[in-house]
Amino acid sequence: MTPFVLACVMCAAILHASWNAVLRGGSNRLWSMTLMMIAVTCVTAVTLVFVPWPNAASWPYVIASAIIHAAYNLSLVRTYRSGDLGQTYPISRGSSPVLVALGAAVFAHETLGIVSSIGIALVSGGILSLAFQGKRLRVDFLPAAFTTGVLIGAYTVVDGIGVRLSGNSVAYSTSMFLLWSITMPPIYYAMRGEPPAYTKAQMTCPGFFGPSVVRE
Repeated sequence: MTPFVLACVMCAAILHASWNAVLRGGSNRLWSMTLMMIAVTCVTAVTLVFVPWPNAASWPYVIASAIIHAAYNLSLVRTYRSGDLGQTYPISRGSSPVLVALGAAVFAHETLGIVSSIGIALVSGGILSLAFQGKRLRVDFLPAAFTTGVLIGAYTVVDGIGVRLSGNSVAYSTSMFLLWSITMPPIYYAMRGEPPAYTKAQMTCPGFFGPSVVRE
């Protein structure tokens, strides 16, 4: 791995943890997620002007991944309603490497050696262990956290196969992100109706995630 690739991976990890922290700290997480997806729609719609469409063979995977990602959005919101970030995030993310390995073996016919299997187990175990640091593990949020982990594993496997068929990884990612992101506003409207209302004071300094009085 080159230094540039390593720097990109580290930057992506920091950004990913950061938006999860922001989402967890919001007072109206479903609306927060919707705003994030609107931003993703704007970026990917512009990006698609400059990249080609992915190969037709990858489109079933683009659609499947977008659907799984939409379910992941809702599962993540539900997870953060009931659990602390320091426990929910490690459980969701720590369970996914093992699930990805299993999914890759079943659906992509990939094989793992003993060393690779041990490495995956150590990575998952290390991330999961963070959920036990300094706090007694609660059980009420575990189903939602593990469901999120399953969905992460599912879209990772789907994307891994889809990218190989796409002919262009950027084209695949951009198409999938666009299709995924446009699902969130209709989902929000179906579940909540109108966006949250802001008072004059909140509009003066609203923050990104809406008023604290808005129910979750």
